[in-house]
Amino acid sequence: MDRVNGPRVPVQRARKVGTPAPAGEDASTSAHTDEATSGVSAGASTGEGPELPAGEGPGELRFGVLGPVRAWRDGEALPTGSPQQRALLAALLLRGGRTATASELIDALWGEEPPSQALAAVRTYASRLRKALDPKVLVSESGGYALRTKALDLLTAQELATEAEKLRAAGDRAGARARLAEALALWDGEVLASVPGPYAETQRTRLEEWRLTLLETRLDIDLEVGAHAEAVSELTALTAAHPLRERLRELLMLALYRGGRQAEALAVYADTRRLLADELGVDPTPELSRLQQRILQGDTELARPVEEAAPAAAPIARPAQLPATVPDFTGRSSFVRELGARLATAEGHVMAVSALAGIGGVGKTTLAVHVAHEARPHFPDGQLYVDLQGAGHRAAAPETVLGSFLRALGTPDSAIPDSLDDRAALYRSTLDGRRVLVLLDNARDAAQIRPLLPGTAGCAALVTSRIRMVDLAGAHLVDLDVMSPEEALQLFTRIVGEERVQSEREAALDVVAACGFLPLAIRIAASRLAARRTWTVSVLAAKLADERRRLDELQAGDLAVKATFELGYGQLEPAQARAFRLLGLADGPDISLAAAAAVLDLPLWDTEDLLEALVDTSLLESAAPGRYRYHDLVRLYARACADRDEQPPSEKEAALSRLLDFYLSTAARVYAIERPGDRLVDHLEPTSYEGLTFTDRHEAQDWLYAEANCLLATVRQSAASPATLRRAVDLLWASLDLAESGANSKEYEAVATVLRKAAGRTDDVRTEGRAALTLAYVHHHQGRFDRAEQEAEEVVRMARSVQDPLPTCWASNARGAIALYQTRYEDGDRHLTLAIAEFRAAGDRAGEAAALCNLSRIHLATGRQEDAVRMAQQGVDMYDEMGHALRGANGRYALGLALTESGQLPAAGQRLREALDVFMDSRQRLWEGMALFRIAEVDIAARRYGAAAASAEKALTVLRGIGGDWRRGNVLTVLGRALHGIGQSGRAQVCWQEALDIYEELSVPEASEVRALLAARVAA
Repeated sequence: MDRVNGPRVPVQRARKVGTPAPAGEDASTSAHTDEATSGVSAGASTGEGPELPAGEGPGELRFGVLGPVRAWRDGEALPTGSPQQRALLAALLLRGGRTATASELIDALWGEEPPSQALAAVRTYASRLRKALDPKVLVSESGGYALRTKALDLLTAQELATEAEKLRAAGDRAGARARLAEALALWDGEVLASVPGPYAETQRTRLEEWRLTLLETRLDIDLEVGAHAEAVSELTALTAAHPLRERLRELLMLALYRGGRQAEALAVYADTRRLLADELGVDPTPELSRLQQRILQGDTELARPVEEAAPAAAPIARPAQLPATVPDFTGRSSFVRELGARLATAEGHVMAVSALAGIGGVGKTTLAVHVAHEARPHFPDGQLYVDLQGAGHRAAAPETVLGSFLRALGTPDSAIPDSLDDRAALYRSTLDGRRVLVLLDNARDAAQIRPLLPGTAGCAALVTSRIRMVDLAGAHLVDLDVMSPEEALQLFTRIVGEERVQSEREAALDVVAACGFLPLAIRIAASRLAARRTWTVSVLAAKLADERRRLDELQAGDLAVKATFELGYGQLEPAQARAFRLLGLADGPDISLAAAAAVLDLPLWDTEDLLEALVDTSLLESAAPGRYRYHDLVRLYARACADRDEQPPSEKEAALSRLLDFYLSTAARVYAIERPGDRLVDHLEPTSYEGLTFTDRHEAQDWLYAEANCLLATVRQSAASPATLRRAVDLLWASLDLAESGANSKEYEAVATVLRKAAGRTDDVRTEGRAALTLAYVHHHQGRFDRAEQEAEEVVRMARSVQDPLPTCWASNARGAIALYQTRYEDGDRHLTLAIAEFRAAGDRAGEAAALCNLSRIHLATGRQEDAVRMAQQGVDMYDEMGHALRGANGRYALGLALTESGQLPAAGQRLREALDVFMDSRQRLWEGMALFRIAEVDIAARRYGAAAASAEKALTVLRGIGGDWRRGNVLTVLGRALHGIGQSGRAQVCWQEALDIYEELSVPEASEVRALLAARVAA
C-alpha cells in the first residue's frame, strides 16, 4: 500500500470513452475527524436525491456514488449514517465486490493518523450498515468486509460508455451519443459528496476526470454530426470551468470554425497559448497547433462534419426524388433522344443544362421526368427534384430550395448556412465528386435557377419553364410544341382504351383537335371519358364542340391552359362548381377545412364532402389531412370561372369577406386566451362570421402559427378593398405575436407595409392610424427606433383626431419604450406616464401594467432603483391577478432588470428564468433571446462568466434573423465581457469589434462603450 499517494488507480487515456478502472485495492490515508470515534450520526445522510427504479425482485437494493453516497430499497431511500459510515460504504462499493481488510478500510477513512478506536469504529459502522441494508449484501470474511452488488450507478455508467464506444466504432454516432448522454445523466452533483477521507478524495478526482472524458467524447460526436452551432454554448461554459483542459479548447475552436466564426476560433487559440504560458510555462499541444494552422489556411475538409469528409464512415445520402413517370407516356421520341444524348455526356462536361420551354400544359414536366428516369443509370449518386412554382404569384425562393436539397444530400440542419450565397456554395461543394441529376420544374426565370445549378463535372440539370431562358449561359434550349395529330390520338387511345376509340376514330380525332393537341387537355378529357363508361367518344366530341368559342382561345398563352380545364369544370355538380370557383379566390398557399367552410358558408361536413369530390377530379390537391391546395394554373382557371360564372357577382366579395371574418374572429380569440383582461379584443371591428374556439392557450398558439401564411395572405389581399381594409388592419393588430415569432416576422412586416400604404390612400383616419401602429411595432422589434418613433407619433395624432383611444394608449407606451432605447429618458417618462393614465381611463389594466413595467425601466436608467423595482413588481402583480402568463413574463423581464441593477442578483436571475420559460412555451423567439441576454448580464454581475458566456451564445442563436442588428450588437458586447472574464480575451475582442461595426453603422451611443472596451484590451 502506498501510504503517501493512496490507492493505485489506473490512469485514464485522454480522448477515449473507456471506463474507469475499479478502485485500487489499497486504501488512502489522511487526517481523521472526531466523529469516527463517537459513532454519532450528526451529519447522517437520509439518502435524499433522485429515486432509482426498483429492481426485479422484492427488496431490491440499489446504490449510488455519482453524487451523494445513497442506497435505495425498491425505490425508497435508506439512511446511510454519518459521514464516516458513508465513507465506509463508498470504499466497499468502489471495490467492485472484492474484500477489503480492516486495515485497508482504516487507511481509507483516516489515513496515516487513525483514532485509537478506529477498528472498533469500523466494526460499528459495518454493523449499522448491515442492519440498514441486508446481511446477505454486506458480508464479513477473512478479517474484512465485502459488499456484493451490481446495482450501482457507476457500473451502469461503465456499461453505457462501453456500448457507446462500440456503436461509434460501428458508425452509429447517434446511438453512441445517446448512450453517452444516458451515462452522463447518472451524475448528480459532486461525486461522493460530503464523504471524508483520502480514499474518497482520490476517487472524486478519478471519477470527475472520467466524466470530463465522456463529455469530451460526446461533444466530439456532436461536431462529427454537424451540431457545431449547438455545441458552442456548452463548450464556452466548459472552457471557462476548466481553462487548462486543451481538448475542450480544441473542440471549441472547431465548433466556432464550422459555424463560420473563424476569427473567434483563432482568438481561442491565442487565449489558450497565453494562458498556458502564464500558468504553466508551456506551449499548446501539437494537436491544437495543427488545428490553428488548418483554420488559418481555411481548410475546407476541416469545415465539414466527419460524415461528409469521410463518406466511408456512414452511408452516403443518395436522393431519388423524381416523381413517377406516367405509364402511358406517348410520342416525343426526337426530344427523348436529343435530351438523353445530352445527359449521357454529362460526365465529360463541367455541367450539362437543358432547358425546356413552352406554354402551360404542353407536357414539359412529363417529358422531363420521363427523360430523367431513363438517364438514371448515368447519375448513380442520386436525382433531385423541385417544383419551383414559377407560374404562381410567389415562386419558390432559391435559398429555401437549397436548404431542402442540402438536407436530401445528407447535410444536417445545423450545418446549413443562412444566406443564399453560402447555401449555394455549400451545395456546389457537396455535389463535388458526385454524379447527380437535378430536375428544376416550373421555373420562373434564369435568376431563380442559377443558384440551384451544379458546378462540377458529372452533374446535370433539366429545367422546365414557360419562358425561353436565352439569358442562361451555356444552356441547351429546347422549345416544346403541342403534339402532332398522330401522337395526340395515340395518347388519347392509351388512356381511353383501344376498343372505344377504334370504332369512333373520327370522333376521337375531333376530340384531340378540339383540345388543340395540348397534352394536358387531352389527358384530362380522356380521363373523364375513361371514368364514364356510359359515354361514347362522340358524346365527348359533341360536348367539346359546344365549347368551341372557348377552345379558340387555346392560341393565347395561358388561355390554352384555361380552356384545357374547362372540360373538367363542366362535369362538376353545381355545388362542386361553386366550391371550385370560390375557394380559388383566396391567396394563401393552401386552405384549411375550417377556412374553406367560411368561404363557402357551409357546415364543416358538407364542405369536406365537396372538397374531397374536387380532389377526386384532380382539380384540387390534398396537401395534408384537413388542408387543401390548388395547382397554380388551376387556381388561375378557378378565378377566371368565378369572374365569368359567379352569380350574383357580389358573392365573390362576400366569400372573401367571410374568410377575413373567420380569421379575425379566430385571431381575436387566440389573443384573448393568451392575454386575459386585455381590452384589445373589445376595440376590434365586429365580424359576421364566427371563428374557432379553443380550450387552452397551446391549442390557440398551434392554430395561429399553422395558419400564419394563409392569415397574412388574406390580410394582404384584403388591403385592396376599402370594404375590408378596416378588418384587415385589425386582424394584423390582433396577430401581433407573429411579428415577434421569428418565423413569420419578415412577412408580417411586408404585409404591415402594404396596409400602411393602402390606408394612406383612403380618407379613413382611424384605419390609417391602426395600420401605422402595427408598422411602428414592427420597426420597434427590429431595432429601427427612429422610424418606429415617426410612425408612433403619427398614430397618436390620427387616433386622437378620431377619438380612437386604444391605439393612442399603445402608441404612447411604444414611444416611451423607444425613448428608453434612445436614452431620451425625460421624453420616455412623459410618454409612459401619459400611457398609464390613458390605459386607466380606458379600463385596460393589462395595458396599464405594460406601461408600468416600461416606466420602471426609465426609473432604472435614471438611478431610481427602488422605484423601478416597485413599479415592475406592481406590473407583475397586476398581470398575475389577470392570469396573463405571456405579458406576465414581460413584467418579470422588467422586474429582473430592476433587481439586477439594485444588486439583488439571485432574485433577478429567478425572475428572468421564469420569464424565459414562458417565452419559450409561447414561441416568442425575440423575447426568449432577450431573456437569455439579460440572464447573461446577471451572471456577469455575479462573476459567473462561464455561465454568462453560455447564455449569451444561446441568445445569439435564438435571435438569428430577428430583433435587428442593434440587439445583436448588445448581445455581442455582453458575450465579449463574459469571454474576457474567463480569460478568452482574444475571442472577446472579435465580438466587441463586430458589435462596434454594428453600432457605427447605426450611429448609436453604444459605440463609445465598446470603443472603450477595445481600447482597454489594447492597453492591457
